[in-house]
Amino acid sequence: MSELVRRELEESAAVISSVDGGQVLRVAEALVRVFKSKGKVLLFGNGGSAADAQHIAAEFSGRYMMERAPLNAMALTNLSSITAIGNDYSYETVFERQVEGHVREGDAVIGISTSGNSKNVLRAVTKAKELGATTIGFSGATGKLREVVDVALVIDSKSTPRVQEGYMAAAHVICGLVEKGVFGRRAVFIDRDDTIAKDVPYCPSPEQLTLYEGVGRSIKRLNDAGFLVIMVTNQSGVGRGFFTASKLSEIHDKMRQDLAKDGARLDAIYFCPHLPEEGCECRKPNIGMVLQAMEDFDIDLSSSYVVGDSEREMELARRIGSKGIQVTSGFDFNRAVDLILG
Repeated sequence: MSELVRRELEESAAVISSVDGGQVLRVAEALVRVFKSKGKVLLFGNGGSAADAQHIAAEFSGRYMMERAPLNAMALTNLSSITAIGNDYSYETVFERQVEGHVREGDAVIGISTSGNSKNVLRAVTKAKELGATTIGFSGATGKLREVVDVALVIDSKSTPRVQEGYMAAAHVICGLVEKGVFGRRAVFIDRDDTIAKDVPYCPSPEQLTLYEGVGRSIKRLNDAGFLVIMVTNQSGVGRGFFTASKLSEIHDKMRQDLAKDGARLDAIYFCPHLPEEGCECRKPNIGMVLQAMEDFDIDLSSSYVVGDSEREMELARRIGSKGIQVTSGFDFNRAVDLILG
């Protein structure tokens, strides 16, 4: 029996891990556009998919992870409405008729059908498209739904339980992306050495760290524009024993004091103390420091920037889906801020 359990769990994990991240992003981006334009999202499906529609709607109208205002989302699963429409008209129209009553141009609908062929879901999606809504479909690897919607989330399985597990795992990711896309804060992630400060190899003391001209004023401009300004820096000197984490803190305290002379501030500093060969998750271009910042500050990475002097920072930007700006001897940090602020 335990072997059967293990096989079921492995099969579920394999399906979830194969979910197309690009499809997840496209669904989230479509919903962010709708919510930002004050539209609403309607969800519907049959049986377990009805329960899933309620679950997702609750994450939007209540909350997922952030404390924030409610989002306008509703599942079309009211028992009285479904039984009345089914009795007076037909079960095939139970969602279509509600869509016709609720949907306005600029809204979105999410139709959920593991088979992809639920007639009442297909009719409702078709009606929503006629009314000017963005149509989104969650389905398995077969059926018509994925072909008729504007944005499809397709789980590559023909097993109903695996399809449901796949799209609900994806739905949770989507809820997080939507929250941050609508309510998340913008950030500028900045490197330290050769970006805002002169590079002193394995800088060992506060006195040796010198900010470039104008950096304080430029960071103040970002502060005033509402950006979080967060430094993410590789500091393998700690791991090599050239200086301690305590000494690094003193160096950064001195840097904060220098910035404060121009009324500027860093909202946070994250550093990686590890050697390159340690294979940690935080050393850039790995994204560990950014993930920690996201957890601490509810950051929307899609509207954020990475500014640094090397291709490593640009790779970090690509990995997190932010805009990267590389500084050079002819294009310094101050000009990068000009570009960010337009």
